[in-house]
Amino acid sequence: MSVYKIILYICTMKHAEVKNRITETASFLFYKNGYNSTGINQIIAEAGIAKATLYNHFKSKEDICLAYLQYKNVNFLEDFENFTTSKPKGKEQILAIFDFLQLFYQDKDFNGCWCIKTVSEIPKDNEIIRHEIQSQKNDFIAIIARLITNNLEQVKSEQVNSLARQIYLLYESAVGESHLHREDWPIVESKNLCEKIIA
Repeated sequence: MSVYKIILYICTMKHAEVKNRITETASFLFYKNGYNSTGINQIIAEAGIAKATLYNHFKSKEDICLAYLQYKNVNFLEDFENFTTSKPKGKEQILAIFDFLQLFYQDKDFNGCWCIKTVSEIPKDNEIIRHEIQSQKNDFIAIIARLITNNLEQVKSEQVNSLARQIYLLYESAVGESHLHREDWPIVESKNLCEKIIA
């Protein structure tokens, strides 16, 4: 490998590390304090970078928001799939959706759904962020549908999408209501309802 390629590789790695640090810092602040309540200067200070460095990686706060949403989603979906598919095949993998949520709720940093929190703060006409959130939610429904297909043989193929959406709605309701009440009974009751609809 030439010296030029080595230098280029090192610079690329450093660039990625700084971008990740900005994304992780913004993600923590946006999720904890809210998108609108978190300013660019706070992200810069917490990440320990110069303003110019931030704008070398992100053109706007909206771009940082998109990176935040994607960062949270990638980690969530990976953890969700690993957890649910680690359970015994059958109904257990479906009900594990709510066991996963129970663990999420018990995390000391639990602050509800980052997507719903964000969409409630953006202007109605911000289609870029809204589209990203809709895309993430559709991906989540698709994963639930895959769990149904792989675990519930009695469910006909034409019923899978509808059932996936029903379970998705139970999950989303449980996230919001457990955050509101600061209790886990919405998760417990959503799991009970899910058990009835997949019986």
